[in-house]
Amino acid sequence: MADPIEFTKSPAEVLRVDPGFSLASVDPGSTPGYPGAKADGKALLAAQDDRLAELQEKLFAEGKFGSNKRLLLILQAMDTAGKGGAVSHVVGAMDPQGVHLTAFKAPTEEEKAHDFLWRIEKQVPAAGMVGVFDRSHYEDVLIHRVHGWADEKELERRYAAINDFESRLVAEGTTIVKVMLNISKDEQKRRLLARLDDPSKHWKYSQGDLVERAFWDDYMKAYSVAFEKTSTGTAPWYVVPANKKWYARIAVQELLLEALRGMSLEWPKADFDVAAERAAVAKS
Repeated sequence: MADPIEFTKSPAEVLRVDPGFSLASVDPGSTPGYPGAKADGKALLAAQDDRLAELQEKLFAEGKFGSNKRLLLILQAMDTAGKGGAVSHVVGAMDPQGVHLTAFKAPTEEEKAHDFLWRIEKQVPAAGMVGVFDRSHYEDVLIHRVHGWADEKELERRYAAINDFESRLVAEGTTIVKVMLNISKDEQKRRLLARLDDPSKHWKYSQGDLVERAFWDDYMKAYSVAFEKTSTGTAPWYVVPANKKWYARIAVQELLLEALRGMSLEWPKADFDVAAERAAVAKS
């Protein structure tokens, strides 16, 4: 069996939000850095599952022996962009005991009584863990900007607070991968109609999705400002074209693989005499 077609350019390089980045210039139907087709992408996703699982296990094992390393994947997107699919098809390859998934919904009354990062702080991953935020603290500068729920002064405070928060996480040993799954407005319409045409997917449909869809251009502007204010050297943003689900999944998978490889993970060394223990087990 032939080896799967791999990326020719690193997603961490071609998808990264750097100064001068323009969201409008990104084609949601493109496949940056990847020369293969859908079948090739699916084969690559399956082929790298074991690599991802092994690196995650190393991270988990190191955490059990005192390492402070941990990984946080932040997923932001418009509705139907595929956050759930990325979690199930990419993160799903990992050992569940080493993954902490949080899907942030509208804040409760208790959460509203605190600063916006209060509920986020409680969900950051522990040492050795992979944390996944399905939506995140960025909702507080996206939807709040779109609907005018916070003024410019407050939004600026939040951008600064987010940068301070993420900088502190990195200093404490967290590698942060921030991903915006970028679909087109036409593709969102197609996916919403597909949900309505399939009774097994009616539970996924929300009339609220249609309400927010009317603010599409405002959301794109809000994302652009968030990228400008919070894509930093220690916690950069990556914009992943997501009209092709298969591409979005292999791109997220590769971003996680690169992040984990960058941690220089190693299996913990035995703190006992292996030969003596082996002999004891053999005699038992």
